[in-house]
Amino acid sequence: MKYWTLTEADIDRIAIGCGILGTGGGGSTYHGLLRAKALLRDGKRIRMVRPADMAPDAQILGLGGIGAPTVGIEKIAEGGEGVRLLHALERHLGRKVDALLGDEVGGGNGIAPMLTAAMVDLPVVDADGMGRAFPEVQMTTFFIHGQAVQPAGLADADGNVMIVTEATTPKMLEKLLRAGTIAMGCTALMTTAPMSGDFVRRFGVPHTTSQAWSLGDAVLAARAAKADPVEAILKQSGGARLMRGKVTDISRRVMAGFTRGQLTVAGLDEDAGRSLVVEIQNEYLIAREGEKIFTMVPDLICIVDSETGRAIGTEELRYGLRIDVLSMPAPVLLRSDIALESVGPRAFGYDFDFVPMGVSADAPAVPHYQEDA
Repeated sequence: MKYWTLTEADIDRIAIGCGILGTGGGGSTYHGLLRAKALLRDGKRIRMVRPADMAPDAQILGLGGIGAPTVGIEKIAEGGEGVRLLHALERHLGRKVDALLGDEVGGGNGIAPMLTAAMVDLPVVDADGMGRAFPEVQMTTFFIHGQAVQPAGLADADGNVMIVTEATTPKMLEKLLRAGTIAMGCTALMTTAPMSGDFVRRFGVPHTTSQAWSLGDAVLAARAAKADPVEAILKQSGGARLMRGKVTDISRRVMAGFTRGQLTVAGLDEDAGRSLVVEIQNEYLIAREGEKIFTMVPDLICIVDSETGRAIGTEELRYGLRIDVLSMPAPVLLRSDIALESVGPRAFGYDFDFVPMGVSADAPAVPHYQEDA
């Protein structure tokens, strides 16, 4: 089997790219980056594998954080949550898991499965169920296409593990896991039911870790060349700049396990005199100027520092930040009629249908895979 064994330099690039793809959510990449590097320095390995290389009957488990990003940035993980959760699921299933992946590539959740994988020496599949971040459990291409609802589970920093053995629908699973997360302090590590290698190949968004790496590499190359890293992001992603400006207002609160709010950006330079509003539920959902909507879910709204290209999460927003608001097309799997029922504007309570920005192109693979030694 061909693997891509990550180095610390790879982690740097992936963390930058996951931050961009996080669309404001998915948790901070900083803690995950530090933990991943510490594991590598401790002699552990992080191996990525292409979804096409997994055996059809392989058992693949998704891991990632759940909760409010504003809590997660302050309430640091203990580190062993993923191992406890993995072992609890394996005991319940009566068999071993063959590989891990992230349900979402965005933010810290793009790194989260790597940490557990390194500790138990499992590979991580280069795919996810969103190609970005979304706030609710059921909003994955996996659940949209029939992933089993149970078993699923949560683990927290205090040693608590909760396994859901019966749930009637993915939406009910979201409610159960959200209630457990609130009880655990509004942040926890979660897993959904194991999936087969064949299922992940058919219904996962492919090569999203590779996409994150490519975005991060473009940013670092632009910084080294003293070029504009935001332009590098747009060139790499096929996205568009909605506005360059500064944060003039931010309302943000934690409600029912989510960070909700609204951001106002006043235009600078060529955008002087304009005002853009971005609506938030853990992630950036809608970008509008007056009554005109520029970008809406599931397409990506990404906010980055204007000088460095570093992603700005919803928990970091504050008055006066100089930012660029970017838009990127969602993966094809998120734009189908069946997917839009779960991740389109109406799924978030908006009274309008999805209008796409441009044409989507799924992420290409990065040629880092080599035969395992």
